[in-house]
Amino acid sequence: MKISNNILETIGNTPLVKLNKITKEVEATVLAKVEYFNPGSSVKDRMAVKMVEDAEKDGRLKPGGTIVEGTSGNTGMGLALAAIVKGYKLICVSTDKQSKEKFDILRAVGAEVIVCPTDVAPEDPRSYYSTSKRIAEETPNSWYVNQYDNPSNTVAHYEQTGPEIWEQTEGKVTHFVVGVGTGGTISGVGKYLKEKNPNIKVWGIDTYGSVFKKYHETGIFDENEIYSYITEGIGEDILPENVNFEIIDGFEKVTDKDAAVYTRRMAREEGIFAGNSCGAAVKGLIQLKKHFSKDDVVVVLLHDSGSRYVGKMYNDDWMRERGFLDQDVVTAGDLVNAHENKPLVTVFAEELVSHAIGKMRKFGISQIPVLKDNQFVGSVDDSTIYQALLDKPELSDLPISSIMGPVFPVVKNGTSVEELCKLINKSTPAVLVEKTDGSHHIVTRYDIISAMS
Repeated sequence: MKISNNILETIGNTPLVKLNKITKEVEATVLAKVEYFNPGSSVKDRMAVKMVEDAEKDGRLKPGGTIVEGTSGNTGMGLALAAIVKGYKLICVSTDKQSKEKFDILRAVGAEVIVCPTDVAPEDPRSYYSTSKRIAEETPNSWYVNQYDNPSNTVAHYEQTGPEIWEQTEGKVTHFVVGVGTGGTISGVGKYLKEKNPNIKVWGIDTYGSVFKKYHETGIFDENEIYSYITEGIGEDILPENVNFEIIDGFEKVTDKDAAVYTRRMAREEGIFAGNSCGAAVKGLIQLKKHFSKDDVVVVLLHDSGSRYVGKMYNDDWMRERGFLDQDVVTAGDLVNAHENKPLVTVFAEELVSHAIGKMRKFGISQIPVLKDNQFVGSVDDSTIYQALLDKPELSDLPISSIMGPVFPVVKNGTSVEELCKLINKSTPAVLVEKTDGSHHIVTRYDIISAMS
């Protein structure tokens, strides 16, 4: 019988698939190494099991122990499979920018998940780096994986992923393109391929808000480059020991929007339902097209499955809220379509100023129309309230009518965006759009800016 003794034995030997439509502007042959065919749905299965087995061999991980790791989700899943088969407990520490699906999946396979804030420095005790280290120190019979600096991460890809790519292309691969996070994949695969053929070029895909590209080009770790970004699984605000910059020929940065858009395009144009960093890798490859000729064979590694991003990149509302959906915005109606399912928030002229503040806080808005006898009679915005309360704090207990400003202009559904731009200015922060059914929706400066970006 052709069987696997456990799920870990099914890791690896993932397919190499030719991309046909999404990379049509690239002259070279582009092949995708589709890593979501691994049982944990990502490339991280390979290094997770390797790190566990190496730790078992040298005694760092003992029977009945607890595995502790900081992870964006995929390494956690690979560790969870190993923990289940081998009988360990698992604690995963992650950040609040990761998709809910990743946390749900980790909990479903028995991992304990601790979520930390994203926007803190690595050395901050609240960061997921610091928290995972602290938990490992405080937990008896535990082992801190540290995928960023654990050499087994790179070795796994040197021993497995690199040889697979070489054999599947029959040695014809000329370029390897992959997103860089911990650095294990690009360093391990790159080292193997360059040993086979030193002329092979290795490109890392980075994201804006990460330090890799500038550090590789200048040797400068620029903290001014570090800021929060949306793309998951690639980029760092640290320099992991697994990133071997000498192996890498260059980095290419990809925007959050492009990463999200190309993630969706890959599913619709190639039938490859891949994750967020995969869209970044493909878009980065396309941006690098001048480096490829028609005789080249370019392998791009697709890290994980789209199943972990159903509520994010594959969700139209999520994409629209961030201005990631390219839409033909021509009229006021086009602008309100993005939030027409949300009722217009209003206040009555007799309500207290404090009530308006409460509604702004509850709904995350900054402008509110004022009603009296079902007619629009005025408006309030956060700057007006702020200035009024600075001058007279006691105004919070007075009616809205005492501080309200002029009525927002009311326009028809078909009013052009150009006309809206003339109406919205420093003194008029919003307009009301009357839909054909008689309902009203608000359009603000932010709505127009989002549509233009």
